[in-house]
Amino acid sequence: MIHPTALIASGACLADDVDVGPYVIIDEHVSIGSGTKIMAHAVVRGHTTIGERNQIHMGAIIGHDPQDMAFDPAAESYVRIGNDNIFREYCTIHRGTKPGSVTCIGDNNFLMVNVHVAHNVQIGNRVIIANNTMLAGYVKVADRVFISGGAAVHQFCSIGSLAMISGQSGVSQNVPPFVIALGRNSVEGLNLVGLRRAGVSSEAIREIKEAYGLMYRSRLLRTEAIEQLQACCFESDEAREFLSFVVTSDRPLLQPRSRNRDDG
Repeated sequence: MIHPTALIASGACLADDVDVGPYVIIDEHVSIGSGTKIMAHAVVRGHTTIGERNQIHMGAIIGHDPQDMAFDPAAESYVRIGNDNIFREYCTIHRGTKPGSVTCIGDNNFLMVNVHVAHNVQIGNRVIIANNTMLAGYVKVADRVFISGGAAVHQFCSIGSLAMISGQSGVSQNVPPFVIALGRNSVEGLNLVGLRRAGVSSEAIREIKEAYGLMYRSRLLRTEAIEQLQACCFESDEAREFLSFVVTSDRPLLQPRSRNRDDG
C-alpha cells in the first residue's frame, strides 16, 4: 500500500492498511489511522495525528509551520484530524503557533481545492468549504457550516452552526448560527434550506425566525435586541443556541445588509 517513491520517516506511525501514493513525504511524529489514503506529492509534517478513512489528495500539505512572524520553529505544536474527512488538491493545514497549541478538524468534513486552514483553527463536523477559501488564525467553525468559494475569514472570528457564507465574501465579524452571510460582513437571511435538510423541527425554525427578527429586522441596538431575546423563553435548543452565540460573542456580529455601509 506504500509506493516505493514515498519518503516515510522511521518514527511515523501508520496503520497497516494506509495507502500512500507516489512521492508522498511523511515526517517523524506523524500518526495516521486505518483506511486513510494519501495521494501523490502530499506532505504530512510535524506532530500531526490523522484518524481513519480520510482522503488526502494530490499536493495537500498538512502540519506545516504557521505563517506567523512570531512563530518559533522549535515550538512543539499540533494538528489533530478526525475521521472520514476529504482534503482535495493543494489544501494547506498549518499547525498551532504557540507551544502545545492545536489546529483541530473534526469528522466528515469536505475541504475542496486550495482551501487554507491557518494555525489554531477549530473546525467541527460535517463542514463543507469550497475552493480557494482562506481561514485565518484562531477561526472557529461550528458543525454543518457551508463556506462557498473564494471566501476570506479574518483571524479570531467564529462561525455558528449551519451558517452559510456566500462566495467571495469577506468576514471580519462573528457569524451567528443559521444565517447566510453575504459580501462584506452582511447578513442576508436565514439558511432555511440547510435547517430543513438537517432535520430541524418546524417549531424550532419558527423560534429561530423570531430570534432572527429581533436581532436583524427590529432595528434595535444589539443590547436592546439581546434584552428582548432573553425575555423570550425559547424552548428549542436551536433558538437557545442562537441566543447564547449573540450574548457571548466577543466580537461584533454581522450587520443587516441594508445597514452595512461596507457591503458593495
